[in-house]
Amino acid sequence: MSTVQYFEVPVDQPSRARSFYERLFGWEFKQVQGSDYWMIETEGEQGLHGGMMRRPAYEKNITNYIGISSVDDYSVKVVEFGGRVMAAKTAVKGMGYFAVCMDTEGNVFGLWEDDPKAA
Repeated sequence: MSTVQYFEVPVDQPSRARSFYERLFGWEFKQVQGSDYWMIETEGEQGLHGGMMRRPAYEKNITNYIGISSVDDYSVKVVEFGGRVMAAKTAVKGMGYFAVCMDTEGNVFGLWEDDPKAA
C-alpha cells in the first residue's frame, strides 16, 4: 500500500505560516541555507517529512490529512491560530472523523482522528 512520503506547503508569508504550524502541531522548521525553502520535521526521524516554500507563480494546492487526537480540539486551535474550518467534523462510519481546514496562507488541509466507533 502506498503512503504519503513527503509534502510541500506553498506560502505567502513564511514566518506567519511557521508560527501557525509550530503552534498547531508542534512541527519544527529548518531553513535551507541560502534559499526560501524550509524543511519540515513532523515527529522526529520516523515522522513524515515535508517542505515549505514561497508560493510559486502557478497555482499549487495539495490536501494532506494530518492524524491528530481530537478533531474537536484541533478545530478550535485552527481558528485560534488564524486559520478557518472549511468543513466541520464529519464521521466516516467505523473509521474515524475528519474536518477540512484552511491555514493562514489559504492552503487546505484535513484533520483525521482514528475512531473505530465512529457512526
